[in-house]
Amino acid sequence: MQTREGPPSATAEPIRIIAVDDHSLLRGALCQLIDSERDLRVVADVGTSDRLADLVERTRAQVVLMDVEMPGHHAPTVVGELTTRFPDLHVLMLTMHNDPRLVYELLARGARGYLHKSAPRESLLLAIRAVRARDPQVTIAVPRGGVGEPEPPATGQPLLSAREREVLTLTAAALSNRQIAARLKITEGTVKRHLRNIFGKLGAVSRIDAVNKAVDAHLIKRP
Repeated sequence: MQTREGPPSATAEPIRIIAVDDHSLLRGALCQLIDSERDLRVVADVGTSDRLADLVERTRAQVVLMDVEMPGHHAPTVVGELTTRFPDLHVLMLTMHNDPRLVYELLARGARGYLHKSAPRESLLLAIRAVRARDPQVTIAVPRGGVGEPEPPATGQPLLSAREREVLTLTAAALSNRQIAARLKITEGTVKRHLRNIFGKLGAVSRIDAVNKAVDAHLIKRP
């Protein structure tokens, strides 16, 4: 494992990033690309996801760039653990594969992006910088036609809970996570967890997608 510190940007604190990939040459190239940007800083790079949550806490990382396939590593489980412990953490998955089921599972667990390793550097940098947005959008960057539709939900899929319907109804009204939290008297982290659960139940990849699917299923009414 390597931890890194460098001079801060003259205008703002750089975005703090951890790179996770078991291929050291690829990881090194990724770190070099990121560190060439003045507003980005790699604070650690590791070849395993073991104790990754502790590393995030220690380095105060805002973004984790993680390879999907590594030895002894189940990506959806790791993503779920990270986003549960750190609701504001921006987890971006890097891969050489385009399995639609895996894409949607990772996004349902809280990943904020899924990028093929052949994606342009601009796509990666934009996905990283999206962490500065209050409510960043999901990023998917794969070869054309690479990700198809996920399998339809199984029969008997659990309906949304009353609280999840409240959250999604307010989401449909274009309220931000902060506004929803204030309206329902809960924390923003709780709102985000509800949204992740909603995405998982509906097989949705974005707020708009979740709202549309819930309206089509007559789970909520469109404002």
